[in-house]
Amino acid sequence: MLVAAAVCPAPPLLVPEVAAGAAAELGDARTACSDALAVLAASRPDLLVVVGAAAEGGAYDQGTPGGFAGFGVDLTVTLGPDLGEPPSGHATGTTLPASLPASLAVAGWLLGQARWAAAPVAGVAVAADLAPSGCGLLGADLGGSAERVAMLVLGDGSACRTLKAPGYLDERAAAFDAEAARALGAADVAALAGLDAALAAELQAAGRAPWQVLAGAAEGAELAGRLLYEDAPYGVGYFVAAWS
Repeated sequence: MLVAAAVCPAPPLLVPEVAAGAAAELGDARTACSDALAVLAASRPDLLVVVGAAAEGGAYDQGTPGGFAGFGVDLTVTLGPDLGEPPSGHATGTTLPASLPASLAVAGWLLGQARWAAAPVAGVAVAADLAPSGCGLLGADLGGSAERVAMLVLGDGSACRTLKAPGYLDERAAAFDAEAARALGAADVAALAGLDAALAAELQAAGRAPWQVLAGAAEGAELAGRLLYEDAPYGVGYFVAAWS
């Protein structure tokens, strides 16, 4: 049963080494992510399930490596602690095979910063185009995968908030993000499940599928939510929320 969830944005720019000179711009978002992860640890979970969007769905074991070489940074991470070694999130001179999709690599970095050791970790990449019904079924399955499940969900809102945004300006983006932020902050399962997949795709909102997986996992759990961060730097909607 789902006992807690943290929702965080998924951009590699969240990692200071990737953001470089712009690292300070997402400082508040990192702090909020840290606070949300603390809620997960306090829930005493038996299992932490990490969910992020990717081109294709797949499962990833604890300790799976990933990295940010595609963003010009020699930084490797693992999905949770690797075989009892200290939590990762460190630069090295050796490049490991990067098998985690970008969203789960960001999750690996966040877990490393938090020195996560509260529960075993399992990673799930959800296909960005998975239908809402499929997301709900996947979430229900994940929510029942242990007696006490915590979930870390990585996903962004629209990428169309400004003229310089990755998806250019779309006048529908602000309203979409406002409803997503409200639903995430209120732990409104029905509203998340009801997000329009076609509109989300047009607005390049990569968080739609992971959020709907969360909605499926949280059905009947009656969790309360708090919105810890909301902003649209670079024209992309970023949200941090904690459910418990």
